[in-house]
Amino acid sequence: MESKESNSFVEIPALGSETHHWRPQQPQIFSNAQVSRQTGEYQSAVVPSIANWSPDFSSSLMSELEEANDALRLFDAYAFLLLGQENPALGPMSSILLRTESASSSQIEQLSTSARQLALWEINESEKSNARTVIGNVRAMEAALQLSEELNVTSILSMHHELLRHQDDLVEEAGKFRQELVWIGGKDSAGPRGASYIAPQHELIAGALADLETFIHRQDLPALIQVAIAHAHFESIHPFVDGNGRTGRALAHAMLRHRKVTTHSTAPISAGILRDTTGYFDALTAYRQGNAYGIIKIFIDASIYAATTGQVLLLALADALEDSRRQLDGLRSNSTAFKVLPLLIAQPVVNASYLKNALSVTDAVAHRAIATLSDRGVLKEKSGLRRNRVWQHDRILKILDDYGATIRRDSVR
Repeated sequence: MESKESNSFVEIPALGSETHHWRPQQPQIFSNAQVSRQTGEYQSAVVPSIANWSPDFSSSLMSELEEANDALRLFDAYAFLLLGQENPALGPMSSILLRTESASSSQIEQLSTSARQLALWEINESEKSNARTVIGNVRAMEAALQLSEELNVTSILSMHHELLRHQDDLVEEAGKFRQELVWIGGKDSAGPRGASYIAPQHELIAGALADLETFIHRQDLPALIQVAIAHAHFESIHPFVDGNGRTGRALAHAMLRHRKVTTHSTAPISAGILRDTTGYFDALTAYRQGNAYGIIKIFIDASIYAATTGQVLLLALADALEDSRRQLDGLRSNSTAFKVLPLLIAQPVVNASYLKNALSVTDAVAHRAIATLSDRGVLKEKSGLRRNRVWQHDRILKILDDYGATIRRDSVR
């Protein structure tokens, strides 16, 4: 660990530990060797209080924090100014940013899917399990932003409920604190001995989260530092059986919205984290050992990356939308086809049923709008079916998938 005078050290109370004894509860389903390895003492974490943490930052770190904070604010303003408050594409553009962030957050947990599969799931035309899981992350992000005005333990439970209620094998755990021990890493499912991190005993969760809630409500800390620390502390508490990472990143966005760093958009910060997942997990380990610098730096770098690449993404989507408008030259400006265009940003794959509900039009009007958009080359039919047909905007899907591919390329450089 580096000296406390170093520019790469931010002191925070290190996690403690307590000793317990483990024996596999169902030894008959494990080998004798596993039972032997997993019988004995282990040490689970005890998270310290951070409610009154008083940090000490170097001038260089404060300068980076200011840069990252300004980048997020400028990105938020850029999203707003690019479209304008009255532009019908503002809401869909915000939605696709949120979906992009959710997909990146899921990829950190090795859950990936394409933009097309996500869009298909939204119109009930996909059976891909990963798409359904990522949609759960989208719903968690939506809940986080809706609940950002009143952040507390109850709102965290709501985020988690929206996340896991879409996973059949975990729906019973949605919105519930764990009642069992959980651990990260390790070679045996039979027990925690040898794991890289053993979370606190479940009886400690309520007190630890109450302390975290107090910390979240502080107004005397730089917003991005508060977000990074709250996220790392939440991950250390690990209050759920599954979905802790994704819920923790949703909480980060709720806090950014709460502190008014972002007000109109969702910067794809998880995309920045995804570039260096090893660094991210190493930073969480360092945090637990008493050095918060790494996780703060991860959020600084991820925020700058998100703001920079997010602007490029928004501009590409806005250009695609404008080109589609030009393809409709000659139509009345109030035609249904024009009303469909902004929806395609957030929902680049559509069917007649979706448009009927989204625009409150009849089935016949929805079909006519699709026919017009198809004839003009804006949409293409890709299902090849006579019934349950779907149409997609190829360019928007390509922009979204190219953005995801760029993140993955950056991650291996």
